[in-house]
Amino acid sequence: MKVADAEGLEAVSMQRVAAELGLTKMALYRYVNDKAELIAVMIEAAVGQAPDLSGVSGWRAKLEEYARQLSAAWRLHPWLPSITVGDRVMGPREAAWPESALSALAGTPLTEHERLNAITLVSSHIRATHAAASPGTQTWTDGNAAPIMRDLLLLNADRFPLLATTHATSTATTTQEFGLHAILDGLEHAITRRTRPGPDQD
Repeated sequence: MKVADAEGLEAVSMQRVAAELGLTKMALYRYVNDKAELIAVMIEAAVGQAPDLSGVSGWRAKLEEYARQLSAAWRLHPWLPSITVGDRVMGPREAAWPESALSALAGTPLTEHERLNAITLVSSHIRATHAAASPGTQTWTDGNAAPIMRDLLLLNADRFPLLATTHATSTATTTQEFGLHAILDGLEHAITRRTRPGPDQD
């Protein structure tokens, strides 16, 4: 985790971890079978404890708190968002996070599948804004594209005035908050529409 936090996940190898610990590479195999298992253990340790939302009132406030804590965990370990995707087996600590988020929607009229879709939307949005704000999280970039692109747009503001203005004023925080509120507004609309009595339910 120390190596990944400082240099990115691509710097993590069995050889590098062994060197950091003052061990031989073969000695690590007494603890994990391969790098995939090492990464799985890293994820399980890095995610931390899932949020306890029991003291928060209302599904919306609960999801906002969930998103805040998820964002904080990913800021602490910037390599987590890119590696916690896809079809894979999760450990109990990681699985506790979506379990916590699902509990926020337990009292709503959304179906179980819709609740899962809702928390996937929230988590995917937080993941996307972290990827955009974390240089080098995508393996096919060197982490320098964002500032270069911003400068190019500002230099060519006459051709791209709207893009130049947004790149000069936007921040990852406002982007994340705006997107989260937009998602929650949509969920609130869906929940309210199902909760409100129809014309034949008066």
